[in-house]
Amino acid sequence: MNRHPELGQSEEQEEVTGVVCQEADLEDGQMREVTVGDQKVLLVRTQGQYSAVGSQCSHYNAPLVKGALVGDRVRCPFHGACFNVRTGDIEEYPGLDCLPIYRVKVEDGKVYVSINKKSLTLTKRVKKMCSMVPDIKHTVLLVGGGPASLVCAETLRQNCYQGRVIIITKDTYPPFDKPKLSKAMNLDVSSILLRSGDFYQQYGIEVWTQKEVVSVNPADKTVKLSDGALQHYDQLLVSTGCKARPLNCPGGDLKGVKLLQSYEDMLEEHNVKFYMNDAITEIRGEHSKVTPPVDQPIHGPETKAICFSGVIPTSDFLTGSGVKLDSRKAVIVDKFMRTNIPDVFSAGDVTTFPLTIRGDQRVNVGHWQMSQAQGRVAALNMLKKPTKIESVPFFWTVLLGKSIRYTGYGEGYTEIIFKGKVEERKFLAFYIKDEVVVAAASLMFDPAVARIAELMATGQVLTKAQAQADDLSWLQM
Repeated sequence: MNRHPELGQSEEQEEVTGVVCQEADLEDGQMREVTVGDQKVLLVRTQGQYSAVGSQCSHYNAPLVKGALVGDRVRCPFHGACFNVRTGDIEEYPGLDCLPIYRVKVEDGKVYVSINKKSLTLTKRVKKMCSMVPDIKHTVLLVGGGPASLVCAETLRQNCYQGRVIIITKDTYPPFDKPKLSKAMNLDVSSILLRSGDFYQQYGIEVWTQKEVVSVNPADKTVKLSDGALQHYDQLLVSTGCKARPLNCPGGDLKGVKLLQSYEDMLEEHNVKFYMNDAITEIRGEHSKVTPPVDQPIHGPETKAICFSGVIPTSDFLTGSGVKLDSRKAVIVDKFMRTNIPDVFSAGDVTTFPLTIRGDQRVNVGHWQMSQAQGRVAALNMLKKPTKIESVPFFWTVLLGKSIRYTGYGEGYTEIIFKGKVEERKFLAFYIKDEVVVAAASLMFDPAVARIAELMATGQVLTKAQAQADDLSWLQM
């Protein structure tokens, strides 16, 4: 272990310092994972200066060194979260926390990184937040217990809002990591909660579970709950997401027909058979239970039909409120996440909003990452800090142990250009519309999609010619 030669004795006792490389080892735009003590650190050089932050994404701990570095921020190769490499702050989602930052000094051609011993084992950092002041009567009401509401609440506290913050959710639990419900089996609820009960208490965020808003009265600035209670608000966020579309076919109400919606609906069986490009006209059963097809016997104690029937916006409670909805009943917002009603905002899957990368085309994007981004933008605009939603959609899923990444907005694409070999399950796909790349997907081709997302975020237009070229050096893989 190398100690920094100019550290005072007290500083030296509080920090662990190591020589991690020579000054000339990295060029601008390069990063390297190094070790100080037993802690892995992401070392980055941008604009001639070195900086050091935590090496793991705060979302699912992916190694950021395998991600895409553009300017002063690095994008996670797995799920698209972005962090400022100078401040460690999270700038794009998914995830909630920032990265720890470490002290860097260059001397005599050597790069030193110092870590405070108290934070030596920390891999993430909660951004500084205030709490509620009881004398302040202003109230922000967040309807819906998903990622948009949680990020909105945290952003308010991060920006010195000290009024009352209330999250109202129909769920049994506080905000939880819903994507895990469809990607893992038999999860304990404590393992998927996004924040602990102590967290909400510490920062004065009220979470009302198992409560449902049934109507909104903007004139009085109140919402009515299913139990008849009225709750006043000064500013309101509608972030109720979507609900599973019910099956409107014979047999849809048979025992054994499951819709994946909440923590209680877990996928417990591995023996799942997919029927693609088919529509359900009837579900057959005997004695009020689902029975398997004659040619597809299913072994086990009980047959279940798990139905992925799409979703519809949860917006019925807005009837009579004057809040404008589109033909799908999604809430219409502008780029500041404002509805047509003053002090009523909306974010997440329930919204339709102008998408920057598609020339402000109004879209509905049901991505976890986009919900978090919109929650943040809504909070900043509630605080009169004008901020537009500029995020690039980023989506991921896991099937049979393989992770698929997707970025952009591919609706209306006319052509797909593949790189790699689909049959070997290692490829990059470019979705083309009007000679432009509008979206990209990949399997075992990291960090291509993360890199494309960053290029789109900076306003670059990727052309069909670039996608067709044999040379993909422009991706800086």
